[in-house]
Amino acid sequence: MKKYNVYGIGNALVDLEFKINDSFISEHNIGKGLMTLVDEETQNRLIGAIDHNNTVRKSGGSAANSMIAISQFGGKTYYSCKVSNDEFGDFYLADLKDSGVASNLDIQKREDGITGKCLVMITEDAERTMNTFLGITTDLSVREVDESAIKDSEYIYLEGYLVASPSALEAMKLSKKIADENGVKTSITLSDPSIVRAFRSEFRDVIGASVDLLFCNEEEARVYTGASDLRTAREELKKDAKRFVITMGKNGAMIYDGDTFIDIEPYQVRAVDTNGAGDMFAGAFLYGITHGHGFAGSGKLASLASSKVVSQYGPRLKWHEVQHVLNSLQ
Repeated sequence: MKKYNVYGIGNALVDLEFKINDSFISEHNIGKGLMTLVDEETQNRLIGAIDHNNTVRKSGGSAANSMIAISQFGGKTYYSCKVSNDEFGDFYLADLKDSGVASNLDIQKREDGITGKCLVMITEDAERTMNTFLGITTDLSVREVDESAIKDSEYIYLEGYLVASPSALEAMKLSKKIADENGVKTSITLSDPSIVRAFRSEFRDVIGASVDLLFCNEEEARVYTGASDLRTAREELKKDAKRFVITMGKNGAMIYDGDTFIDIEPYQVRAVDTNGAGDMFAGAFLYGITHGHGFAGSGKLASLASSKVVSQYGPRLKWHEVQHVLNSLQ
């Protein structure tokens, strides 16, 4: 019996979530619906221009959100990341602990610097736009990789955003190498279409011969494979992933279980905030397949969980919602 269901590695970011309108997007020339890397000065300028009522602050980063989701459902997770010895770093570590996620931060001394922050802007159409200052997580490297925790996990989960940093890219490769050599299953998320477009060759370097499980949305699948349509893209993905999940927003999801394609029906909800929907889907799905629920059952669980997330503000479920999702398995 492994100690952890999933070992994740990713950018540790404190999410600062605000509600805005489209005029703010236009006025500040922000790429709507995308994750854009910015410098600290730009991020601070945007934060200063936003009405700070109803600000939500959470420990975040894509892989962190997924690890926390697994923990909420009752799974065991470990998260490798990098934050600094500052107030935001203190907050991040405390929030991870409160969420039941083990971490290298529990045993490693934190360095001086600036903890990364992600400005999450939610418009009235529920679209989420992210401007991210990575701070010290830019320096995430092989030093943050915990070999013993990887060996004691069923799966590793690699956050695609890490390919943008040369040192983090090496950490991804090392994590996969350790997993491959020790019979630990590998999974990766492509994270964002713009990241896939800019770092397609780096993704291929990490994936290597194959990964056990790949997560992406429709656009990421097309960009990664170079296909013009989803049907072609899914056939191309078979060359790099033994199994994969393609999320399709309001149209549900498509799962390839290694033999057949499984269509996952969506749950109809009124979306108010799409931030964290993909992270929740991946987390719930990984919880499901590591707890004996199969690919179809795990897909239904993930679809329900992500529908709950988009119908509220913030990337996490409330306790009663976790129980509702888990009850759907019975």
